[in-house]
Amino acid sequence: MKKHIVAGILAHVDAGKTTLSEALLYRSGQIRRLGRVDHGDAFLDTDAMERARGITIFAEPAIIRSGDLTITLIDTPGHVDFSAETERVLAVLDYAILVVSGADGIQGHTETLWRLLRRYNVPTFIFVNKMDAPGADRAALLAQLRDRFSDGCVDFENGAPTRSMEDIAMLDESAMNEFLDSGAVADERLKAMISARSLFPVFFGSALAMEGIDGFLAGFERYTKEIEPGARFGARVYKVSHDEHGNRLTWLRVTGGEIKAKMVLDGDEKADQVRLYSGAKFTTVDELPAGSVCAVTGLTHSRPGQGLGDQCDADAPVLQPVLTYTLLPQGEDPHRCLTALRELDDEDPLLHVVWQERLQEIHVQLMGAVQLEIIQQIMRDRFNLNVGFGPGSILYKETIAHAVEGIGHFEPLRHYAEAHVLLEPGEPGSGLTFATSCSEDVLARNWQRLILTHFAEKEHLGVLIGVPITDMKLTLLTGRAHEKHTEGGDFRQATYRAIRQGLMTALVEGDFSRHDLFGEDAAEDAAAADAKTARTDASEPSDGSAFASAAARDPGWCRVLEPWYRFRLDIPQDMLGRAMSDIQRMSGTFDPPEMDGQYAVLAGVCPVSEMRDYAMDVNAYTHGTGHLGCVFDGYRPCHNAAEVIEQAGYDPGDDLENTPDSVFCAHGAGYTVKWYRVPDFMHLDRAYDAGQ
Repeated sequence: MKKHIVAGILAHVDAGKTTLSEALLYRSGQIRRLGRVDHGDAFLDTDAMERARGITIFAEPAIIRSGDLTITLIDTPGHVDFSAETERVLAVLDYAILVVSGADGIQGHTETLWRLLRRYNVPTFIFVNKMDAPGADRAALLAQLRDRFSDGCVDFENGAPTRSMEDIAMLDESAMNEFLDSGAVADERLKAMISARSLFPVFFGSALAMEGIDGFLAGFERYTKEIEPGARFGARVYKVSHDEHGNRLTWLRVTGGEIKAKMVLDGDEKADQVRLYSGAKFTTVDELPAGSVCAVTGLTHSRPGQGLGDQCDADAPVLQPVLTYTLLPQGEDPHRCLTALRELDDEDPLLHVVWQERLQEIHVQLMGAVQLEIIQQIMRDRFNLNVGFGPGSILYKETIAHAVEGIGHFEPLRHYAEAHVLLEPGEPGSGLTFATSCSEDVLARNWQRLILTHFAEKEHLGVLIGVPITDMKLTLLTGRAHEKHTEGGDFRQATYRAIRQGLMTALVEGDFSRHDLFGEDAAEDAAAADAKTARTDASEPSDGSAFASAAARDPGWCRVLEPWYRFRLDIPQDMLGRAMSDIQRMSGTFDPPEMDGQYAVLAGVCPVSEMRDYAMDVNAYTHGTGHLGCVFDGYRPCHNAAEVIEQAGYDPGDDLENTPDSVFCAHGAGYTVKWYRVPDFMHLDRAYDAGQ
C-alpha cells in the first residue's frame, strides 16, 4: 500500500542534518552524486548564502521515494538564530526526524527542538549521526536520550526494536494488554505508540559514510502511517518567500481535499500557479491531492501559520526575537531600505520591521547576530543596498497590573466618535486579545467591528518607555457615533486615543505624585494642567528625563516586561560555586544542581539582558569544558525596571504619534483636551467601576 508522509528533519547546527538528507536522497535514487555542506554543493542548500556559509538558512522541501513510501522531506535550519523558520514548519509535519550528533550528544538547541516537538505533538524518529567519530558510545548516547528526553527512546537496529517487547509494552497500557495476550506487540500497535509520542525509534549511523541509512529508511517505511485527510479543501501556510523573478510564493501543506490552479484560496485571491518543488527545481501542476507540500503564486496577504479553507490557523509561535537593532542607512535612501525590509518582514513575521516616527529610525527585531549578518547580505544581494546596523538592545514590552477604562473622543468640525475601552491585564504570554461588551442598541455592529479592527491594526505603545504593550485584553465598553458626521477614520482616532488615555490613567492610579506629572497646582490650576507632562517649565524643551525619573520611582499600574531565558549549564563540579554566584548576580534563579559524573548541571531562568554574553564567560572560566544552552522562556517583570525607565527618558506627552489627548468641538471649531481632563468633557458616562 502506497503512502505519502511529510517529514521534517531537525538538529542542532553541525549535527549532520543536511548530510543525512543528502544520504537519504542518494540512497533512494533521487540524486546521482552525494553533495556536501562543506563543499557548498548540497542538494537542499539552494541559496548562494547557504552554500557560502555551509549552513541551512531556509526550510526547503525534497521528494524521496523508497519502495511504497513517498516522503516530502523538509530540511530546516539548525542554527538557533533561524529557529523561528524551523518552528513554522512543525505545524505541517506528519513526523519529525531529529538528528543528534554522536560526537557531541544532546546539545542546548537539541533540547529546544525537543520541547518544540512536544509542544506541536509531532511523532519523532531519532537518528544519532557521526557514530564513526572517536569516542562515540552507543550505549551512553542511548542512556542520555532516555534521561534527557524520554524512556520511550528505543534502539531500532536494522529497522526493528532491539529492546525486549516486554520493556516496550511497559510504555503503553494497550501495548501491555496486547503483549500479555499474545506475547508480542504487533507493528500496528508500535505505529500507534509512535504516533502518540510514547515510543521514539532511535537509529545509529554515519550519514557521511552512508552507514545506517538503509536501516533507517526501512524502519521509517515500516513504522509510519499516513494521516487520513479531510474531504473538503484545507491547507496551512508555513512559509512565504520570493523567487528569483520577484514572484511572491506561499508555501503550504494541503490537509484536505485538493488544490487546483486558479482556485480561490484567500478572500478573492487565486492561486495563479501551483508549484511542486524538490530542491531548487519545480514543476507547475494543475492540481495536487491532500498531503502535498507546494508553493503557490498569486496570494498577496497570506502569512505563515494561516489556515486556508477548512484548516484553522496555527497557534502563535513559542520562539520570539529578544533583540532589536537600529538600521544605519549609510547614505542609502531610508525609504528604499524600509521598502526592502518590509518585503523581508513579509517573509519572516518575527523579523518585525518598525518605523519609529519619534526617532526617525528604522528598528528591526531579530533572533541574533548571525541572522543580522544574513539580513545585511540579503539587502546587498537582492536589493543592492549597503546598510549597517547599530548594536543590539533588549526588546522590552509593557503591560498593566490592574484594569482601567480608557476614553477617546475625536470631534474636529464635521467629524465625531467617542470610544470607551477597558484595558485588563492578561495571562503571561497571552499577547493582546480583543472583545466587545457594547450593546448594538448603543453602537451599531459595523462601528464595533471597525473598532475591533483598530485594536489589532496598530502596535500600541506603553507610556513608561514607549515599547509595544502585551499580555492585555482590550474590550470595547461603549461608544457613540453621529448619524451624519462619523466616518471610519474618526473611530480610528478615538480608539487609539482611548487606549493611550487608559495607559496614562493606569500610570497615575498608583501613588504616582501629581506634582511630578503636572506641577505644584495642577489639580486646581487649568493653566498648569495644560502644560506638558513632567515639565517644570513649559517654555523649555523636554528631554523626557523629568517624567522618566518620576515614572521610575512609581510606575503606578504600568509595568515593564523583559525577555527571560531558560538555561541549562553543564560545568565541571569544581566550578559549580562560581556558576551559582554568577546566576544570582545576574538576578536569575536555579533549581538544586544535579551531578552527572564529573559534571554538575545547573538549570533555571535568567533575564536575557544579563545572560546574553555569558556563554563566552563560561567558555573562558571552564577553559572550553563548560556548555551553556539557552531558550526564550517568555516575558516577565523587568528585574531593573527603574533603571530601564530612567535610561529610556521617554516622555509620552512628546510622542505626538501616540497621543492620549482628545479633540472636542465648541463654537464650530475643534480644540484639544489633555488626557487627564477628558473625563470632565466626555459625552458618555463611564462604563466600568474601577472598584469592582
